[in-house]
Amino acid sequence: MIIKKVAESKFNDSVFDTKAFGSEFSDHMLIAHYKDGKWSEPEIRPYGPISLTPAAMSFHYGQTIFEGMKAYKNENDEVFIFRPEKNFERFNLSASRLNMPEVPKEIFIDGLKTIVDIDRQWVPKNYGTSLYIRPVMFATEETVSARAANEYIFAILLAYAPSYYEKPLSVKIADFYSRAAQGGVGFAKCGGNYAASFFPAAEVQKEGYDQIIWTDSISHKYIEEAGTMNVMVRIGNKLLTAPTSERILNGVTRDSVLTLAKDAGYDVEIRPVEVQELYDAYKSGELKEVFGCGTAVVITQYNAIGFGDERAQLADLPEEESFALSLKKKLKDIQYGLVEDPYQWRVKIEK
Repeated sequence: MIIKKVAESKFNDSVFDTKAFGSEFSDHMLIAHYKDGKWSEPEIRPYGPISLTPAAMSFHYGQTIFEGMKAYKNENDEVFIFRPEKNFERFNLSASRLNMPEVPKEIFIDGLKTIVDIDRQWVPKNYGTSLYIRPVMFATEETVSARAANEYIFAILLAYAPSYYEKPLSVKIADFYSRAAQGGVGFAKCGGNYAASFFPAAEVQKEGYDQIIWTDSISHKYIEEAGTMNVMVRIGNKLLTAPTSERILNGVTRDSVLTLAKDAGYDVEIRPVEVQELYDAYKSGELKEVFGCGTAVVITQYNAIGFGDERAQLADLPEEESFALSLKKKLKDIQYGLVEDPYQWRVKIEK
């Protein structure tokens, strides 16, 4: 691995005062090029612009994938990342689906450990904050021929991450727009999935909601994801979530939350969840919690659900009675190195 460090770091403590997620980038980035059927030696170099032609194929045909990860620091200045192997596996699953080359483990895993170590001063200590890690790959070949590209860049960027959502959100259940279709790319973290979601999200924001709960594209009968997160529902004392599929992202946070919930003795069911089931539970008073989970947010609660023209307001549960808040604390305590990690999810970045 080639390492070219900055002459002088641009870091100062005011970085940790920003409220904007993912806008304060660290000193370095990792870059590797794919050409002629092989990957170049990765290079860690000062963060900054790269040169691309407007004919780069990612601009035209959407061969762009990414991952979201975080680095955490405890009071002893130890730095951890969380379940990187899962992100590595999913990144290459996305690459395969979009007919892009897989990234070798020594570039992805070794690369992110090295760059996080180099920029470890950018990892904050405050509970709830972190250093966001964004691996990304995009097509760079210069042509407008409609086919899979032969040249790509893989990069890793690092940016300060304050707490993503400070308060519960309101969400409306989609009854027309869809996030993904069977046989499509809903399970992949590709740019097009997100681009297509922005307009429907803007439409529900005009109605006073923050985000969308997506439903299946055929009947809009079953809930799938919530905004850019996996969604979980508590009816009575049962925790429900949809099974992953070609339409639903296999979230690392989702998997972690389900493991913690089962080990805490919660009654967990992974099965299709009907919109009508949610509405009936709301009417009967059994709909206790609905929340989203993902890398950026960890867990965020929803305090209102839109069923068509009806806005269902959910009651605030005391912290000690909330599944969402209990699971969030359990997960964050592991991520920040405050408790034992029986699952070996936490990976220490050695100096």
